[in-house]
Amino acid sequence: MSEESLPHDDRPEHSDALPEYAERVLEVAELIPPGRVMTYGDVAEWLQEGGPRQVGRVMALYGGAVPWWRVVRSDGVLLPGHELRALDRYRVEGTPLKEASRAAEGHLPRLDMRRARWDGGGRAEGHT
Repeated sequence: MSEESLPHDDRPEHSDALPEYAERVLEVAELIPPGRVMTYGDVAEWLQEGGPRQVGRVMALYGGAVPWWRVVRSDGVLLPGHELRALDRYRVEGTPLKEASRAAEGHLPRLDMRRARWDGGGRAEGHT
């Protein structure tokens, strides 16, 4: 995602209503507890509809109104172009990170997917 594709902090002005799929994706993003993440594929699997690319597209277009930093790539790499914004959020929320080695480009950490990944259990028990 480029800088232009990051969701703004509000919904697009040109659209009065979100597509139904987008609404469902954003509802899942809002369920993810602070300090936890779901991958684009996890969200698609939760919804039993679409795939990682479709979820990523929704997040790029409409995700600014929800905790976008909690819907991530499966490899734990921070959102390109928005690494520092996301990293600030992860640190505030206590999201598990793997610190980068000095040899790693940019020295940015990755998400510790084994510890940070949320399976949708707990808070969202009433979800259908």
